[in-house]
Amino acid sequence: MSILIKKYCEMPSTIRKPMWQVWHKLLIRFDKDVAVHFMNYGYDDPSQINPIQLKKVDEPNRYCIQLYDHVVRKATIENKDVLEVGSGRGGGASYIARYFKPKSYTGLDISGSIIDFCNRYYNVPGLSFVRGIAENLPFEDQSFDVLVNVESARCYSSLDTFFNEVSRVLRDKGSFLFADMMSPKELPIIRKKLNKAGFTLLSETDITKNVAHGLNKDSGRREELIQDKVPGFLKKSFAQFAGAKGTDRHSSFTNGKFIYISFMLIKK
Repeated sequence: MSILIKKYCEMPSTIRKPMWQVWHKLLIRFDKDVAVHFMNYGYDDPSQINPIQLKKVDEPNRYCIQLYDHVVRKATIENKDVLEVGSGRGGGASYIARYFKPKSYTGLDISGSIIDFCNRYYNVPGLSFVRGIAENLPFEDQSFDVLVNVESARCYSSLDTFFNEVSRVLRDKGSFLFADMMSPKELPIIRKKLNKAGFTLLSETDITKNVAHGLNKDSGRREELIQDKVPGFLKKSFAQFAGAKGTDRHSSFTNGKFIYISFMLIKK
């Protein structure tokens, strides 16, 4: 399985999507005490003098939280209707709902098991989770002011369809906050797809080095969780998936194989 995880990002979406659902189910099975709230690679800015202030309960997940914070901080979230597509374990949704005070925050994910988990575990006013797929969002036209998508789009079968769906469910001049890893050659293609779907680019930031910094600082915590929770025959696969030091995924952010880009866009 470790070979599959190693090559995950290069695989066709028809393989990546079911693998993602299996991964969610394995996490629920192994993480009995709910220690894992995030599945992103994290973010750290060594030049930042004043890091974000977190509550004690959130501090263990600082680097994963900092990625979400970077993605959403430039937009107006307070009193807005927000949708996150690919909300995963729900940690990012919980952080934004608690710290940025949106009117409503809806997390959507393809995995029914993870949606059940999130609705049971999180109890935050205005926060809810629904099952659905990114290429056919189960919402009326112009339902949201902001749409968040972090480290999930590489699993989708069609970025064109997803971007069109984002445009459909966003209100006029709604914000699309999108961040993901990709190969360098994919970046100009993604720009064209976003423009074709009706978005104006407000900012595009290469945060590859920041993601690498976050992984370096968070690697010890990730490795401890894997050693504590995962059966021996799956430890290598989980380490690869988590981007722990020494893995191919970790190296991909420093050897140029992948870049990590954060976009802020507005619906035309």
